[in-house]
Amino acid sequence: MVEEKTSSAACAVCGCELSEEDSIEKDGQILCEDCYIESSHKIQACDPWAVRSKKIFREEAGLEGTEGLTELQKAIYDFIVSRGGAKKEEIAEKFGISARETENQFALLRHCELVKGQKRTDGVYLVPFEVR
Repeated sequence: MVEEKTSSAACAVCGCELSEEDSIEKDGQILCEDCYIESSHKIQACDPWAVRSKKIFREEAGLEGTEGLTELQKAIYDFIVSRGGAKKEEIAEKFGISARETENQFALLRHCELVKGQKRTDGVYLVPFEVR
């Protein structure tokens, strides 16, 4: 019996072991599917068309406040409200998500006009949209 040798590599981001067929090369790095998707799909927070589209969709669907959000989005929103604001790093740590996923979740909440960024003396905080 002859065993076929398959080359393997590790994902440059998360370090998981990959077979050659499960690896994706991007910008000279070997990535797993999850890390490739995460690195390639950033949602823009400051996107007037996305805000307008989301606003129209939510109005037509009769959605208000946190209605229609995922459980994660609701939890992030509640966390921000309960603290009067939170840094993105705090959100990532609290919910065990990556910086990119935190950015994406912020962008989606921003499109719903539920949260926004606010500069404070010690950095940028995500705060409820109605906070001045």
